[in-house]
Amino acid sequence: MPDCQFHCSARPAHTVPMHFDLIIAGGGLAGASFAVALRGSRYRIALIEGRLPAPRATDRESSFDARIYTISPGNARFLDDIGVWRHLDAGRLTPVHEMEIHGDRVTQLGSQLGTQLSARLSFSAYEKGVDELAWVAEASLMQHELWETLRRQANVTLFCPAQPQSLAFSSNAAALTLNDGTTLSAQLVVAADGIDSWVRQAAGIHADIRPYGEMGVVANLQCEKPHHNTAFQWFRNDGVLAYLPLPENKVSIVWSTPDAHASELMGLPAEEFSLRVAAAGAYRLGAMAMATPPAAFPLRMMRAKSMIGPRLALIGDAAHAIHPLAGQGINLGFRDARALAQVLHAAPVWDNCGSLSRLRRYERSRAEEVMAFTTTTHALQRLFGSRNATLAALRNAGLNLADKLPVVRQLLMSYALR
Repeated sequence: MPDCQFHCSARPAHTVPMHFDLIIAGGGLAGASFAVALRGSRYRIALIEGRLPAPRATDRESSFDARIYTISPGNARFLDDIGVWRHLDAGRLTPVHEMEIHGDRVTQLGSQLGTQLSARLSFSAYEKGVDELAWVAEASLMQHELWETLRRQANVTLFCPAQPQSLAFSSNAAALTLNDGTTLSAQLVVAADGIDSWVRQAAGIHADIRPYGEMGVVANLQCEKPHHNTAFQWFRNDGVLAYLPLPENKVSIVWSTPDAHASELMGLPAEEFSLRVAAAGAYRLGAMAMATPPAAFPLRMMRAKSMIGPRLALIGDAAHAIHPLAGQGINLGFRDARALAQVLHAAPVWDNCGSLSRLRRYERSRAEEVMAFTTTTHALQRLFGSRNATLAALRNAGLNLADKLPVVRQLLMSYALR
């Protein structure tokens, strides 16, 4: 099979429009996986990306990527179905066998000294009858393999680095012009260009964006005690702290915390940062030492008014962005990619892939889950972000109740495994 075509901005612009069946704006995990999911289809695809993917962590000095994702078993199967998962370095993937979620400690007045109330919710793969609850994988590992697959994909033309400059829709096509003057036309444009999507804005689709006033502080640390493939999460007064297990007895941490506290953490020396992280996790894994320097990114909730438009579909963060406390952001993006690819694969040969009736099938298939996750994670962030003692006691009681009700726990696990 011939390799895909590759265009870069250094080459002369095409003054005559280049015609495709669909254009994908954004070559991140969601956009790239969608393109790969259409491998072997009849569709001619143009994929536009502003920059080449970062090298894999194995190709850099750092041992593990600072950007880590939890991948649901369902999405691991999706990535395997499109020929990607099986080629990832198994030694850099970590299965999650157990999860522990801890509420914050609150003081209940009622005795002379008061009592400390806390909460704990746990999940296990054994209890659910599955091999793992999730996988922990580096962003660069997945991105590199997706792009290696794209480079060999005969029905894809890559435009990288390239930026969209103008977008216009007509009754039978969409026209997108790049910053070098190249014009592309297609029956369908797929926006996969992130939370600040240029395509979404150019198409006039409104998005409800709500900043949380928090940063997600991420880093990788070496642990004194074995993590036993367990993921941990603490709901604290200063935010939500998660430990995700990595190989070599390391963990990746995500500390979703108010901006001022995040700035304080980012300014700490490595030893003090590691001490803070270990103490915040009640030394559950003993002492810690920094393995990868910390980084921080702003946290926002975003939901587009619509996931489709005339000759337009949104996937991934271009359509919705949620708080990382549920660990489901990229999982929603992969499921968008899978759903839209299934809709297009099922289209008869004579059908126009950008027809609104077909795109509505995609939107309907994603509406319930996207609404459920965006609403629930936003409500949880507000609930656990409150410093009110009464609410703290109620949310701890809720966690403890959920831990004691098998039906509730099974329902929560079923959503996470999709």
